Amino acid sequence: MVGLLELLGPRGLDAKARAKLVRHQDKRYDVHRLLKLGQFETYQGFQAKPVFDCDWVVAFIGHGGRYARLIGVYRVLDREPPGSRTLPPDFLYPDMKVSASFYYNLERDEHFDDLASRVVIEWGASARAWHQRLCDKEVVEILPRGYVRDFPGYLDFILDYDELVTIVTHPMANREWHRMLGGVAGVYIISDRATGNQYVGSAAGSQGLLGRWATYARVPHGGNRQLRALIDRDPAYAKNFSFSILRTLEKTLTRQEVFAYEVLLKRKLGTRAFGLNSN
Repeated sequence: MVGLLELLGPRGLDAKARAKLVRHQDKRYDVHRLLKLGQFETYQGFQAKPVFDCDWVVAFIGHGGRYARLIGVYRVLDREPPGSRTLPPDFLYPDMKVSASFYYNLERDEHFDDLASRVVIEWGASARAWHQRLCDKEVVEILPRGYVRDFPGYLDFILDYDELVTIVTHPMANREWHRMLGGVAGVYIISDRATGNQYVGSAAGSQGLLGRWATYARVPHGGNRQLRALIDRDPAYAKNFSFSILRTLEKTLTRQEVFAYEVLLKRKLGTRAFGLNSN
C-alpha cells in the first residue's frame, strides 16, 4: 500500500506537523466549477468555525463515494475575524453567506503541485467528517498528467472548452474519451454560458466526433461564422463555451444523412432564429 504521507513527506510535509486533511464536497455549491474558475481558494478561505487553526491544510475534493482527489497543500498564514472580508465582485456565488465567517489566508505550496488533481485517496467511511487531523490515508490511484475525468457516457457530460483542449492534447491520459468520441458520428451543441446562445453542429467521417472537436481545440471557432465573430472580438472568449452531445449516430451514415439530423435539431432548438447557427 502506498500511503499519503509517503508522497507528501519528501516534498516537505512532516508526518508530525500541525496539519489537517479537508475534503470539500458541498451540495450548495459546485466546488468543481469554482476550481475551474480559479475561485476555489476564496471559497475555502471562508469558514464558519475556526477549523483551520493549524499550520497546514491538505485540500481535497470529493471524487465519488469514499474517495477524494488532492487539490493542493497550503500553509496557514493567519486568520481574520468575521466580517473582515467580503466576496470578490465576480464570485460565482455572490449570495454565499460570509459575514459571520472567519477568513483564513492560505498560501499554496508549489512543492506539492505535481500531485495536484492526480492523487486519489480512500477517505474512509467517515465521509461526513470533512476535516480530520493529518493521518496516513491509502492512495488508491495516481492519475496521469493531463487527465480530465472518467468518460461518463455519451449523453451524460458537459465539457468546458479548457477540458476539451486538455482531452485532445493528452490522448494517453484520456484514452477512453478518445476511443468513445472517435467511435461515433453525431450531433453536438456548443453553449455560450455568457449569453445562453447555442450552436448546433454535426460530425461524420472516420474520426467521428473526436475529429470535429479536435478542430475546436486547435481553432476555437471551428470555422463557424458567428463563433468566429465572438473570438475576433475577444481571443479568450472560448472559455465561455461548453460542449455536449445531442445525439450519437453510426459512422457508416453518409455526411448528408448526418446533416439531416443536424438540421432537425437546429429546428427543434431554434438555433438559426435565436442562436449561433447561420446556415
